[in-house]
Amino acid sequence: MRSLVEVEGLNLRIGERWILKNVNFKVYEGEIFTILGGSGSGKTTITKCIVGLYKPTSGKVRVFGKDVSALSQMELDEVRKNIGYLFQGAALFDSLRVWENVVFYHLEHYRMGESELRSLASRYLNLVGLSEEELDLYPSELSGGMKKRVGIARAIATEPRLLIYDEPTSGLDPITSRLIDELIVSLREKTGSTAIVVSHDLVSAFSISDRILMLREGEVLQIGTREEMLNSSLPFVKEFIKKGLGDFQKTGAG
Repeated sequence: MRSLVEVEGLNLRIGERWILKNVNFKVYEGEIFTILGGSGSGKTTITKCIVGLYKPTSGKVRVFGKDVSALSQMELDEVRKNIGYLFQGAALFDSLRVWENVVFYHLEHYRMGESELRSLASRYLNLVGLSEEELDLYPSELSGGMKKRVGIARAIATEPRLLIYDEPTSGLDPITSRLIDELIVSLREKTGSTAIVVSHDLVSAFSISDRILMLREGEVLQIGTREEMLNSSLPFVKEFIKKGLGDFQKTGAG
C-alpha cells in the first residue's frame, strides 16, 4: 500500500512543554485512520503539523512524499490544495450563505459566475445529504449536524486526496453522530479519498476506522486495527476502551 502521510520521530515543543514526543506512523491511501485520545493529548496538534501550521522541533512529516517543514510557502499551498479540513465546530463563515461557504475556495481563487458556483455547491451538498433548499440559508439557521455537513461539503469541494476531520461528532447527539460516521465512510467510497479523523469518541472510532492510533500525553501507545485495539494488553488502552465503549464493546465494533 502507498502511504500518503509519513510521520517519523515527530517531536514538538512549545515553550517549555513537549506537546508531541517521538510520534511515528503512516497513513495509507484509501484508509480511514483515527487518532484517538483524551483532551490535551496532542491529537489536533498532529494534524496541524501535517498541514504545516506547526514546524516540528525535530523529526519529519511527509505528505504526498514531500517534507512539509522544508517547503516554501508556495509549495506548501500546493500541498494544502489536496487536503480538505473539517474544523471542530465546522467553523463556517456566519455572514455567508451555505452555498458561499461550500465554494469559498472557488470564490477566492476563480472567476466563476454565481449560477455556476451555486450549481457546484449543490453538487457537494448532495454528496453530504443536503439539498438545494439549504443553499441560501445562513449558518445560524442550521442545526449542529447540518453545520457539520456543510463543513464537510466545503472540505471536499476542492476534491482533495486527503480529508482531515477534527472531532467530527463533537457536540452532536448520538443519532446525529452515527449519521456523520456513516457519511465519513460513504465519502471514502464515493470519492476515493483518504481520511484522518481526530476523535475522543470511541464509538465513532471503532465504527469507521481501518486503523486507530492511541495517543496519551503526546506519545503513541499503540497503533492497530479495531480488533487489535480491542484486544490490547496495555492497561491504559484497555481502561480507555472500557470506559469509552461500554455496551458497544460487548456487541462488537461492527
